[in-house]
Amino acid sequence: MFGLGASELLVILAIVVVIFGGRRLPELGSGFGKAIKNFKAGMSGEDEIDVTPRKPDDASRGGSA
Repeated sequence: MFGLGASELLVILAIVVVIFGGRRLPELGSGFGKAIKNFKAGMSGEDEIDVTPRKPDDASRGGSA
């Protein structure tokens, strides 16, 4: 994985724990997971909100019936 061994990953993890503290790690992991999920959803092309304009129907044109 990117040329990193187990010892390098442990050193990186220790630095992250020192910088952010043990209490913030679950929050960081959760935020990172949500970011990846949202990124994948955005890349899939599925829009959450449909912004296409509606076609007017006959009743909204104000014509007589």
